[in-house]
Amino acid sequence: MAHTNHTLGNLLSHTTVIPVIVVKELSDAIPMAKDLVSKGFNTLEITLRTECGILAIAEITREMPDVVVGAGTVTNKGQYEAAVIAGAKFVVSPGHTDELLDAADNSEIPFLPGVATPSEAMKLADRGYQYFKLFPAEAVGGIPMLKSIMGPLPQLKFCPTGGINEKSSHDYLALSNVICVGGSWMV
Repeated sequence: MAHTNHTLGNLLSHTTVIPVIVVKELSDAIPMAKDLVSKGFNTLEITLRTECGILAIAEITREMPDVVVGAGTVTNKGQYEAAVIAGAKFVVSPGHTDELLDAADNSEIPFLPGVATPSEAMKLADRGYQYFKLFPAEAVGGIPMLKSIMGPLPQLKFCPTGGINEKSSHDYLALSNVICVGGSWMV
């Protein structure tokens, strides 16, 4: 099966900001999700930085089926598969490995691979990817970098995360190669 990165366009076109959420206690998952949804955020990224990340994804997808829940900070095939089983609608990684790309190729759940350079994005574009997480966005050049690669690579779209705040998010979203941004300022 070919990867489904191209379906991210439809999935992410309904949001401009994705809250990146670290759930430390499972009992906080539903209240946090409800609070964010009440503020207009209907796409959420639950990171796998804690032991309860997978359980939080499963709980939120079960209790709040209209919310688009993704798994973030996915760094290996086992986490990718666990996120899919938990009900994640998309998977995000701070980078990409051959193992993660293979997992994405064999899954119906879209993968947003992390890149930090134009070369990484071009390599993945050769594999058919169009959408990427730019991470860590501010540290790797942020808005000036995205403006620079817009000319030679206009077909590529990014979800920058890492160091973005409410104020800078508007500047990122003004770029034509930015589909949405990720951040934790609203959490």
